[in-house]
Amino acid sequence: MARRRKLPETDADAAARRSLKPLAALRPYALAYKGKLAGAFVALVVAAGATLAIPIAVRRLVDFGLLADHTGMVNSYFAAVLAVVTVLALASACRYWFVTTLGERVVADLRKAVFAHLTTLTPAFYDASRAGELISRLTADTTQIKSAFGVAASQALRNLFMFVGAAIMMAVSSPKLFSLVIVAIPVIVLPLVAFGRSVRRRSRTAQDTLAGASALAGEALGAMRGVQAFNGERAITRRFSALVEGSYEAAAQAINARAILTGVGIFLVFASVVAVLWWGANDVLAGRMTPGTLGQFVLYAVFAAAAIGELSNVWGEISQAAGSAERLQELLDTKAAVPEPVSPKSLPRPALGALAFENVSFSYHADPLSRTLDRITLSVAPGETVAIVGPSGGGKSTLFHLALRFYDPQAGRVTIDGVDLRETSVAEARSRVALVPQDPVVFAATVRDNIRLGREDASDAEVEAAARLAGADRFVASLPQGYETPVGERGVTLSGGQRQRVALARALLRDASVLLLDEATSALDAESETLVQEALATTRRGRTTLVIAHRLATVLAADRIVVVDAGRIVEEGTHAELVARRGLYARLAELQFGPAGETPRRLGAVLG
Repeated sequence: MARRRKLPETDADAAARRSLKPLAALRPYALAYKGKLAGAFVALVVAAGATLAIPIAVRRLVDFGLLADHTGMVNSYFAAVLAVVTVLALASACRYWFVTTLGERVVADLRKAVFAHLTTLTPAFYDASRAGELISRLTADTTQIKSAFGVAASQALRNLFMFVGAAIMMAVSSPKLFSLVIVAIPVIVLPLVAFGRSVRRRSRTAQDTLAGASALAGEALGAMRGVQAFNGERAITRRFSALVEGSYEAAAQAINARAILTGVGIFLVFASVVAVLWWGANDVLAGRMTPGTLGQFVLYAVFAAAAIGELSNVWGEISQAAGSAERLQELLDTKAAVPEPVSPKSLPRPALGALAFENVSFSYHADPLSRTLDRITLSVAPGETVAIVGPSGGGKSTLFHLALRFYDPQAGRVTIDGVDLRETSVAEARSRVALVPQDPVVFAATVRDNIRLGREDASDAEVEAAARLAGADRFVASLPQGYETPVGERGVTLSGGQRQRVALARALLRDASVLLLDEATSALDAESETLVQEALATTRRGRTTLVIAHRLATVLAADRIVVVDAGRIVEEGTHAELVARRGLYARLAELQFGPAGETPRRLGAVLG
């Protein structure tokens, strides 16, 4: 499947990639928990204040408490320092709890928001996307954000507070020495910012490459029988290994940049502390500063240096999180190809089931010349059964896609009960339609839950009634736990015919006015097909039904047969009428039923 084509990067996009701006998209999620934010802020302020109070106690202890006539003050000072440390410990624990739980909550909400948004995107988006890559964004990217938002954000905020507070106290302690620190700050900060950009860029590359590997793994593992049938294990392993190696190399480059960032940051910070300490020592020797003041200033300088050092450490991780946030925001910014109307119309009630395609043209591609449907007009009356037949690729399934509003036509309109589907909400339009596809979707859940997908609020009795109508109750009764039996991923423990009957039961449970059967009995054996056809004969009464079938024996009882070829309706009528015309339908019937077009050819004759 083709990858989604990326749009050219604009100057604004490039600027965003060089900053932490994508993290701003997390602000609404954090603001939803203002109590935790307030608690984290208070804990940060208290912890920072307690830490910044320690050097003041040290200065007074050095300048006064260590003198011979102030020996009684030593115990008082150490008791005060112990009290401050106790406050610091409690505030730090609260800060960690508030920030970490907030991070977990924000990421949980983000995951739910991204997944919910993905469910609203139409098949046009999934036609150009890979499921494995989307799963990587939901898991790896959100995990990266959780790590940064929890631990890294907590550390970043704490060290930011500490740096600002220490800087203010340094200015109060010694304006002269502080002026030296001011000169050193740009020398320290600029390299950190430059390396941080490099880390973020390389981290984004690593995440993109890893997503590609995850997408390939998802495709290969989901089709391992096909891979092994063609001895494709080595080829697929080589492709996966190449992607994993690419991800490793990109991650290694990011690690190298972070290592350099850490080393440069620590050296610059502590080298500046040493320089300031040397200058201050000279002032103490010259009598221009007391030893306690120098000790206080040095402690604040150490606090500030340690804060910057920690910030350089977490900067790389936060930069990685910004890359992940950017990738997730790209998904959240993706608009559905089928927009919701601003003021949706309500469909008439009670539902009639009138379905019409009025001069409809549609193409899956941008090229208007490659039309899948070309000016098709088809009206299906309430309660009518219409069979749609024709060669593969003629546009039969596309009619179903438009009826379900998976896509909108480029020209013409599709209506249900006289209302253009583009004028009503997508949910309401689809509530009037039930689909039984050729390849049914069966989830790794119980039989009951899979059937209940047709209508979430259905009772157990309604689920079982739909199963009986679809002929599924017989095989369900033989399962170990009946309707509560898990069926495995993609219904792997069920046969093709059993999965088809689960899908049919799901559609019948929906009780929609329009029923779409896309090769609904193609996977059934002769006996099961007979049972399902009998069930369908009952359920079609009073319900508009469109049937796609290549086996013409399944559509002989239709009120009308429509022949579609190359995106156009080329014939229309009953079986007898179409056979008599000796057109495309007659040729198809002859291939399946023999020269007379009426009597089904026996399997032995087909096999020679």
